[in-house]
Amino acid sequence: MSGHKGGKKEPLKQRKKPAKETDEDDTAFKQKQKEEQKLEELKAKAAGKGPLATGGIKKSGKK
Repeated sequence: MSGHKGGKKEPLKQRKKPAKETDEDDTAFKQKQKEEQKLEELKAKAAGKGPLATGGIKKSGKK
């Protein structure tokens, strides 16, 4: 088998995507979405921990 090469095969080259032109509205919208997503993640994280003010005086069952 003289035509067989060992090792990794080189991946096929993909076409370069043209640079997208974004205006100020698009960038502001994307930034706003990222901030809202971070807030949602923080809310979900905080909700999982449970109540914060559960201290106070513990009463025993004895009288």
